[in-house]
Amino acid sequence: MNWQDIKVSADNTHFIFNDQPILGKYFSEVLKFHAPGIAPVKDITGAYHIDTYGNPLYFDRYQRTFGYYCNRAAVIKNGNWLHLNEKGEHAYSNVFSWAGNYQENICTVRDDKNGYFHIDLHGNRIYSESHTYCGDFKDGYACVKKSSGLWCHININGNSLNKIEFLDLGIFHKNYATAMDNAGWHHIDKSGIELYSQRYLAVEPFYNGLALVTKFNYQKIIINENGNQVLEV
Repeated sequence: MNWQDIKVSADNTHFIFNDQPILGKYFSEVLKFHAPGIAPVKDITGAYHIDTYGNPLYFDRYQRTFGYYCNRAAVIKNGNWLHLNEKGEHAYSNVFSWAGNYQENICTVRDDKNGYFHIDLHGNRIYSESHTYCGDFKDGYACVKKSSGLWCHININGNSLNKIEFLDLGIFHKNYATAMDNAGWHHIDKSGIELYSQRYLAVEPFYNGLALVTKFNYQKIIINENGNQVLEV
């Protein structure tokens, strides 16, 4: 039985394989299996992780457990957040006020002063600055909201990608990102340069060269990477 073929029941209480309940166990909550074949579950004893046979990965119990990403899983213990490795051991000695999921071996966390920053697989900060908010890394870059209230993209060293800041910002997807300035939302390249001059109430990332955008009159249209309208939706 391949763990990738195991599904979560509609009520999130058990696992299903070939449309049939498996493991002979029901829980108060389950989340789906992640590599290397481990799932978060919760029952009357607390929250923990199991393997594909339904066996607990470890004896400890937590307030909440989450899925594995990059062989690390976020858990809550005594109100503090940390990560476990694939053996169920604490991956580092630090604890945080909140922790995200690892992406590209880097994770967003928040400290007890509400500062956001990124850590490596060993729980170490990858740069010294703290931010008002940090997003996940994707393709080597992450969005952060600085103490000034403005957003920028940073690289894995914590340095600004292009020295350009925005009122709001999205991650890069197929080389382009969504960004908002005083005039509205649009798309930018990795230099921070706009792809077109128009501005919108809302924009989605490009999907195979086209993006759904919302005009200020709430009309939705499809545009191409040059900003030209392709279709009215």
